[in-house]
Amino acid sequence: MASNKPSNRQFDVLIIGAGFSGLYQLYQLRKLGFNVKLFDAGSDLGGVWHWNCYPGARVDSHIPNYEYSIEEVWQDWNWTERFPGWQELQRYFAHVDQKLDLKRDIEFQKTVIGAAFDEPSCRWHVTSQDGETVDAQFILTCLGFAAKAHTPEFRGIETFTGDATHTAHWPQDGLSLSGKRVGVIGNGASGVQVIQEASKVAAHLTLFQRTPMIALAMQQRQLTVDEEQAKKATLKEVFRIRNASGGGFYDLEMDPRKAHEVPEAERNKVFEAAWAKGGFHFWTGTFSDIITDADSNRMAYDFWRAKVHARVQNPQTAELLAPQQPPHPFGAKRPSLEQWYYEAFNQDNVSLVDLTQNPITEIVPQGVRTASNNYDLDVLVFATGFDAGTGGFTQIDLRSTSGRTIKEVWQDGVDTHLGLAVPQFPNLLMLYGPQSPTAFWNGPASAEVQGDWVVNCLVHLRDKGINRIEAEFEAAQKWTQHMEEMGARTLMPLADSWYMGANIPGKRRQMLFYMGSKSYMAHCNESAQNGYAGFKLD
Repeated sequence: MASNKPSNRQFDVLIIGAGFSGLYQLYQLRKLGFNVKLFDAGSDLGGVWHWNCYPGARVDSHIPNYEYSIEEVWQDWNWTERFPGWQELQRYFAHVDQKLDLKRDIEFQKTVIGAAFDEPSCRWHVTSQDGETVDAQFILTCLGFAAKAHTPEFRGIETFTGDATHTAHWPQDGLSLSGKRVGVIGNGASGVQVIQEASKVAAHLTLFQRTPMIALAMQQRQLTVDEEQAKKATLKEVFRIRNASGGGFYDLEMDPRKAHEVPEAERNKVFEAAWAKGGFHFWTGTFSDIITDADSNRMAYDFWRAKVHARVQNPQTAELLAPQQPPHPFGAKRPSLEQWYYEAFNQDNVSLVDLTQNPITEIVPQGVRTASNNYDLDVLVFATGFDAGTGGFTQIDLRSTSGRTIKEVWQDGVDTHLGLAVPQFPNLLMLYGPQSPTAFWNGPASAEVQGDWVVNCLVHLRDKGINRIEAEFEAAQKWTQHMEEMGARTLMPLADSWYMGANIPGKRRQMLFYMGSKSYMAHCNESAQNGYAGFKLD
């Protein structure tokens, strides 16, 4: 760990991360009289929406699901798009700060690099990259699930003479793609979004595709001020429904029937209605058994495949983008949302390289070399994903009471109690972290629902004079077993997804995110009602 300067500053609570969860914790705990401070590595509010500034970056949860339910924030804020882009989200966070006055308790460009728990004082010593160490009784990690970008170890990557960047590290002052030869490796959410924008301006765009992306129609549209104003009268009820729902959406309703038991005409009618709504409606808003029954799942895939083939002119390209045999069960990897992604491949300046047949052998100064070709490039974009869920933690020298780092503790797999706490890491509570719904939970809803549980927990500890809370080993092991049993009842484990940690070499393959926030919060609330069962309180 970095140098341990004397701890001059002491806090009741130190929050790490200035995204939705971190800001909500700051807002609520400060009102309740806690001495609280927030550290963030970026230079402004927003968490992922500070860092996500690549072309086309936008949220995949539609408005008004993706915003705080705090009335003083939404009362005089109007969105301009159903799925806002990163610029609008940055303006939104500036508005949040204007209303809630958060920045006075936030320190930016303050990267936490280590923390160790001191048993005698029952406090954390937290070290930042500038060498300062501060004390806090509690640490709240609000790191998000995509805090550590992953770039595969391509041979020769350091030799490339053009501009190269991971989408998560896009230069804050921008990077022009206009008139350039652009290569994109990877086609998850950020890859799809960059490809759409680059296709309009690049001299030539090449997608290096390993696995086809099952991208769903976004059905984006503009919002008017009158339309936004008319919604205000219903928003309190909208947010109540959203926060009580199973995924943080007020308007995603699932047909209770099984897809394979419904007549084809009726089934296609349900599929078409969900497709027309756009967003994640086709993923989680059709039939109840899509992610649990292989036959029903294949029906959803075939419907999607037909939609893609109708939009791509070249049959061979269409087959690469949407093959007859599914690359994995539909929805077992997070779908991306697209607007004109598939039409881009009808353009003369866009080409697709199938890495299963023509793998990358090395990066060279001029571009990318595959088994059979060289591709000269000016810009190389790595849309290669994240060490999801755990990477934000393991990149910090976070020490347990036994002296082991959390990276060492989690080397053979993650064990947490309720996705909130880790054994031997007392007084450290995680929000939007591994083994909670996180990736299956709309961010602002999670920030408030899971966030209120954490706030209530800290108030309880303070009111009862309890100085320490720690997850019990047995409770954490039971939670991990419950996670595995829950995943096994679905098709999720059949995909090599970041949900399973399968995208990172050497990472244990396990279900990293809890499926269903309703049942998740029932477990959390049951623990609280039973004196925080599964936790040791001292």
